[in-house]
Amino acid sequence: MATLRNLKIKTSTCKRIVKELHSYEQEVEREAAKTADMKAKGADPYDLKQQENVLAESRMMVPDCRKRLETALGDLKATLVEVEESGQKEGSEIEDARSVISEVEQMFQS
Repeated sequence: MATLRNLKIKTSTCKRIVKELHSYEQEVEREAAKTADMKAKGADPYDLKQQENVLAESRMMVPDCRKRLETALGDLKATLVEVEESGQKEGSEIEDARSVISEVEQMFQS
């Protein structure tokens, strides 16, 4: 039996993972720019290799984070269905969950 508390927790989880995903995407952009700058300036090959490793690690985090977001979205949808089936169709938690679901789905479409 899903409760509004569970719904609120799953909604917060999705919001947190979205923030995390945006953070990783920004980190990849920053590290890519730093790597390109180091290449343009002819940096030491060892330093450049280390920077490329940092960039590769950052890039690996994006797909992992997306996968966790997909899982969290599925959990949120299932919990929302359970809450609605229990007779609760209105409330701030339910509206918040619906808006997070639509926001995340739009992210996956683009």
